[in-house]
Amino acid sequence: MLFTILTLFPEALESYLQVGVLGIAREKGLIEVRLVDYRDWARDRHRTVDDRPFGGGPGMVLKPEPIADCIEWVDDTWGPHRRIALCPAGKPFRQADAADVLASERVLLVCGRYEGFDQRLIDELAIETLSIGDFVLAGGELPALCVVEAVARLIPGTLGDERSAVLDSFQAGGLDHPHYTRPRVWRGRGVPEVLLNGDHAAIDAWREEEARKRTLRVRPDLGSTHSPNTPDRIPRPEGP
Repeated sequence: MLFTILTLFPEALESYLQVGVLGIAREKGLIEVRLVDYRDWARDRHRTVDDRPFGGGPGMVLKPEPIADCIEWVDDTWGPHRRIALCPAGKPFRQADAADVLASERVLLVCGRYEGFDQRLIDELAIETLSIGDFVLAGGELPALCVVEAVARLIPGTLGDERSAVLDSFQAGGLDHPHYTRPRVWRGRGVPEVLLNGDHAAIDAWREEEARKRTLRVRPDLGSTHSPNTPDRIPRPEGP
């Protein structure tokens, strides 16, 4: 799967793309990520990509010409891409959207800056818009990384245990259950006994109930009546 990210700061993205889940996915050839500086398509010697907004107001707006030229070059060079711009005015990005993006062979992620894009660019090139939350960042680079990682996690072979992606929060609408590891007692706090008795049916029921309670307490807007850990969805490892 090919991700092409259009950004003014490719060097800021490269280090993160080399480590963790994304580094593994790239090393295995599961994803390819290309970084393109759309300032290279500016039309003056100062490589200007922004200008003052018509109608007045603070800040600067990204000009349509250099970004459009860059997008069209990308499609001509590497094939047509699904086009997505990262900006606060976009559709909220959800886990279901990650699965939807995964269905695309090539994805173009355009990172906004300043006050955002000239709307004509979005309309003329039929660019989707996505937002990772109800807050404002300096640019779309971090949201682009979020999208790439959320999608990459769903590709078989990326994670060490593929059950991890199946059981993630939001996969079935609710949040994940609490997790515990060694030591059994830490600062006087013990691990719930149900997790220590080897009764998988009881463990599944506990996880289901804890996930339901957490979802209702933390994210009642999700309205989930079950967790990602419904017993018939949990692949059990072979052996003892």
